[in-house]
Amino acid sequence: MALLFALSAMSYFDRVAISIAGPGIMKDFHISETEMGTVFSAFLLSYTVMMAPGGALGDRFGGRLVLTVTGVGSALFTGLTAVCGPQGLGAYVGVLPAFLVIRLAFGVCVSPIYPSMARIVSAWIAPGGRARVQSLIVSGAAVGSAVAPVLFSYLIGAYGWRGAFWIAAAATTILIMIWHSWVRDRPPSPIAPELAAREPIAGSWRMLLGDRQLLLVTGSYSALSYFQYIFYYWIYYYFGEIRGMGEEQSAFATTVIFITMAIMAPLGGWMSDHLTACFGPKRGLRMVPVGAMTASAVLLHLGVSGLGDFATVGLLALAVGCCVATEGAFWATSIHMGGKQVGAACGIVNCGGNVGGMLAPIMTPLVAQRFGWTGALSFASFVVLIGMLAWLAIDPTHRVGRPAESADID
Repeated sequence: MALLFALSAMSYFDRVAISIAGPGIMKDFHISETEMGTVFSAFLLSYTVMMAPGGALGDRFGGRLVLTVTGVGSALFTGLTAVCGPQGLGAYVGVLPAFLVIRLAFGVCVSPIYPSMARIVSAWIAPGGRARVQSLIVSGAAVGSAVAPVLFSYLIGAYGWRGAFWIAAAATTILIMIWHSWVRDRPPSPIAPELAAREPIAGSWRMLLGDRQLLLVTGSYSALSYFQYIFYYWIYYYFGEIRGMGEEQSAFATTVIFITMAIMAPLGGWMSDHLTACFGPKRGLRMVPVGAMTASAVLLHLGVSGLGDFATVGLLALAVGCCVATEGAFWATSIHMGGKQVGAACGIVNCGGNVGGMLAPIMTPLVAQRFGWTGALSFASFVVLIGMLAWLAIDPTHRVGRPAESADID
């Protein structure tokens, strides 16, 4: 679990790094806000499209091998981001297309990571603790995102943005070597007996994609991710360029945001498991998403209403903290619904989530051009409220292809 946490942290460090290098890249190569948003979303496009197939690979070949390949690819294309300028790949295809190609390839390599992690968790962790463990994995993503503004800014200052990307690639390579040498797909006596044998999922796609309950979870996760990905890709820019907080203050404020996420994610997972034990999975797993997503919408709207910098940072941190507090419930529900096809089911849910995430980097500056940055961020409050409403119809005890059986998840 510690290595899953570390892989999650490193993955998000690698993907958030470009948003920290973004202002410098934009100035060096005269790239506009909208064009840079397209670069951000290029990763999300391939990451999203390949998510469900990537999860199926985890079902077919096991999480250990698939996560190893994912880590190697992540390291490779993180490093190659440094050669997108006119002296490198940009000399052949143009600077902007070079960034787009590298980010597309990076997204393909990273796409299986979280469905494959869910596959590992389903084999190693009993149902009553999966929300906590999945929330710790999400907390790792927040830690990687929190470290990135400070550490990657330092690396850029010391070695330039190109050198900083190569250093991140080297660190990713070391971590994935440790992972591959240490971890196995399952304990000697599997926690989930149905996962004892790997099964190809051929023939099950229609069942998974036609399942109403799984699609409701997917739609809600899409709304949640739209909200969340604004913070990954535009909050540093918002603090520095829109609020005029300065480079050092913006980095600090962004770090506060992600530290709050790192704290709130495991807290939300613990609450989900506790409420499930108290009220049963059908009611207990709904409580955190309904309450926390509503709170996220209100706090974000208040945070962009023109208050001082301190209040703005605090409210926005709490808004996204409540958002990630729901992750444990989403993933525990998806793991249970997937049954033997854990990777594929979680891949579908995460694919839907990243559809929302993919739209956020592009839609946010476009909405801001028409309604200002306050309107663009307030629009995210409306989106997350729509996602919350889906949980009123979600049955977390449902299993794809079988009637709901609460005992399976208790």
